[in-house]
Amino acid sequence: MSPATTIKIKPVNFQLRHFLILATACLPMLLPSSALASHKSHAKKIALTKSYAYSGRKDAMAFADALSEQQGLDRTWLRKTIGDAHFIPAIARQMQPATHGFVKNWSVYRNRFIEPLRIQTGLEFWRNHADALARAEREYGVPPEIIVGILGVETIYGRHMGSYRVIDALATLAFDFPKTAERDRSPFFQAELSQFLTLQLDVSGIKGSYAGAMGLGQFMPSSWAKYAVDFDGDGIIDLRNSPDDAIGSIANFLKSSNWQAGMPTTYQASFDPARLNAAALLAPDILPTFSARDLASNGVLLDKEAAQHQGPLALVQLLNGDPENGGGEPSYVLGTENFYAISRYNRSSYYTLAVIELGKTIKSELAK
Repeated sequence: MSPATTIKIKPVNFQLRHFLILATACLPMLLPSSALASHKSHAKKIALTKSYAYSGRKDAMAFADALSEQQGLDRTWLRKTIGDAHFIPAIARQMQPATHGFVKNWSVYRNRFIEPLRIQTGLEFWRNHADALARAEREYGVPPEIIVGILGVETIYGRHMGSYRVIDALATLAFDFPKTAERDRSPFFQAELSQFLTLQLDVSGIKGSYAGAMGLGQFMPSSWAKYAVDFDGDGIIDLRNSPDDAIGSIANFLKSSNWQAGMPTTYQASFDPARLNAAALLAPDILPTFSARDLASNGVLLDKEAAQHQGPLALVQLLNGDPENGGGEPSYVLGTENFYAISRYNRSSYYTLAVIELGKTIKSELAK
């Protein structure tokens, strides 16, 4: 694995990846003025709205009735459970688009996660759960540093798993997703709410993130249902209180996302500016698309390991703010299929590289 290379290339405008949770709407700077005005008006309405229970909402009760019919769940229980959920204005505000003029900054983002607390806590976690991490690598092919990196970025190894009732978070976003100028994500959260209510969990008490993610690894309900495993063998899947279950479940998710044992996640990226076809190389975003030969013929200078890579690669661009307003030049890495597999956990190249670099840093500290 290699650090990102910073080099002066004019950033190319291309469609940024959708974040699983965080990036649910376009930046305001990309919106027309009428949409911006609508967004500001809607944000003001959210700020003024107080919390209330969904028991009085006909659409929420109709949702409960339909779910009962579809899943065979007790109608009275569903109506009470959903009716007891509350609209939380702070959750709706979290889904608003970024502030006008915001430009992503990899250097700032990296420093939030590659920092002493996460490194030290990650060292302790690795030492305490070395056996489970080693077993996960044997069974799923995912090395410890990747799992440790994800757990560190997500919750600092269980220190911050979220303070919102999951039922409140999912109901708020299912029935009152902000009416921004981007796409409506309420169908996604309605599906997650449906899935959550079918899990054998304390649906009224369990807490998680503002988007309804749960446990050490912040699994959404659908991921819990598909990928969570009883890795400690106690007969219960518990992603909140069992580090072993969290370790095995993350490894299972990555393997299911086409993780390939032994493959690096990134290679260094440097360029021959005279031959570089940046627009073509950045067009697929982080989806591995190009062979090593394709990259070389389009102006990417490959080191020995990258030149010998057999699978597809992606040229990944990470902004460091706006170079014309005090920011730095973009950073670049070549992402493999394993880089892409991590990005399925959270669809952000910034998140993915932070996971990789945190895990790599902790592994280096462990070896000292």
